[in-house]
Amino acid sequence: MTRAAVEATEGGALVQELGPGGEPAGPPRHLPFAQLAQLRVDRWVWRHHRTYRTLLAHGVRIGRAHDVELVEGLLVGADGRFGAPHGLAAAVARLRGEPVTADPEPAEADERPALFGREEPDPFATLREVVEVHAAQQARLTDPRFRMLAAAESAGGIVAEEMRAAGLPWRRDVHDALLTEALGPRPFGWARPPRLAALAAEVDAAFGRPVNPDSPAEVLAAFARVGFELPNTRSWVIKKVDHPAVAPLLAYKDLARLHAAHGWAWLDTWVKDGRFRPEYVVGGVVSGRWASRGGGALQIPKTVRAAVRADPGHVLIAADAAQLEPRILAAMAGDRALAQTAAATDLYTGLATELFGAETARGRVKLAVLGVIYGQTSGDAATHLALLRRRFPAAIAVVEDAARAGEEGRLVRSWLGRTCPAARPGDEEPARARARGRFTRNFVVQGTAAEWALILLAELRNALHRAGNPTQLVFFQHDEVLLHAPAEAAEEAAGLIQQASDTATRTLFGATEVRVPLEANLVDSYADK
Repeated sequence: MTRAAVEATEGGALVQELGPGGEPAGPPRHLPFAQLAQLRVDRWVWRHHRTYRTLLAHGVRIGRAHDVELVEGLLVGADGRFGAPHGLAAAVARLRGEPVTADPEPAEADERPALFGREEPDPFATLREVVEVHAAQQARLTDPRFRMLAAAESAGGIVAEEMRAAGLPWRRDVHDALLTEALGPRPFGWARPPRLAALAAEVDAAFGRPVNPDSPAEVLAAFARVGFELPNTRSWVIKKVDHPAVAPLLAYKDLARLHAAHGWAWLDTWVKDGRFRPEYVVGGVVSGRWASRGGGALQIPKTVRAAVRADPGHVLIAADAAQLEPRILAAMAGDRALAQTAAATDLYTGLATELFGAETARGRVKLAVLGVIYGQTSGDAATHLALLRRRFPAAIAVVEDAARAGEEGRLVRSWLGRTCPAARPGDEEPARARARGRFTRNFVVQGTAAEWALILLAELRNALHRAGNPTQLVFFQHDEVLLHAPAEAAEEAAGLIQQASDTATRTLFGATEVRVPLEANLVDSYADK
């Protein structure tokens, strides 16, 4: 069958074959998971990629999918209603002209049904609603680019679930040793670790009285008593103060952040059986970048990265896209001059030589290019912007047109059609209009870069499968991928990464001189990448 809707149930799944327009092509059938795995389906249709979590747990691997709730979010955004409810219930209500209610809060990653837990929906009713909404979505997905975006977003859901199932290899003993080195031995109960306790005592001594360094109000009051009226307790504010409490307080803040975000409690909660399995939120950021729910998966500090280590007989393969956003901008604009410069391994060095005649100007060029994308156009940036505008007019026009549209309150869209939030009342005021323009200037580039990354993940996943390579994708963050590979399969997997990058670029932009280097490094630890 070409396309089929699926809803997981107890002991198997309901499956309904669909016609070309998404209409039912037969009655629902209940199949055991073992039989489900044998079906030849070109594209599965499901409510949300959590359905795939259940299938994966029973050994069912799928190729492609249409994720109704993820696609509904894209369609709602395209209508200028970003952030409006887009769960299945909201989609059904919208389709039937009924009142749309808020989406339910997402379940915890490993939530189990409780005696008085949330009511389990009727799987037959859910499947009917999935089929109904999917057919309506198919009727709207007429633009080839937006259709590609829907497929890419759905593919992201597949990869997110497979990465969660594989888990990121994590050594508890190494993590514990890193914490002990930084904080001292693990304390009992809620006591401060020794290093934090010692720094807190230094803060007390510097102020001449007890001050709780975890309390912004107490810290501000303490500084006020010694003659420093501070607006807040951010580190960059405190650094400007000349007082003996500053050094121990800043050190305390750094270590307290480690203890709170990735300390022993985090380790006990999130690392099980040698794996960290976060909940990835596909398209969780307005630009289409991913977020995570719990565990801080996309903010793993360098302090603990050494705990991410390959299993015996395996290696990690780490690859970062080099200067992704400027390269994406060159491809979007069709700016041949910038594309030719971007053909070099290091875009900023090439630009430094071309614009300033010296590789030593790389830092200035990097700031100038990022200023163009992120909207920093004052001071030295204004001079650099004028230089870049003369040399790369097509590329600069793309971001300046997006900024102008944002300032005027219009919607802007990424290459495939992800849509920015609509302007709000008051955004016409000059300061807010400029701020929205800076946001939309970046949105079109960052959103397109996120689309490129989705296609990269899908292509890499498929390439590994076609090659029969057992390497697993275990981590993804914006423009970085991390794979866990048996040592004997690592070289082949590493070679597939750049191929996937090239395919993603061609898929998005067709024939272009732009190439996104994605050099793969084989390492034992994430800290060594």
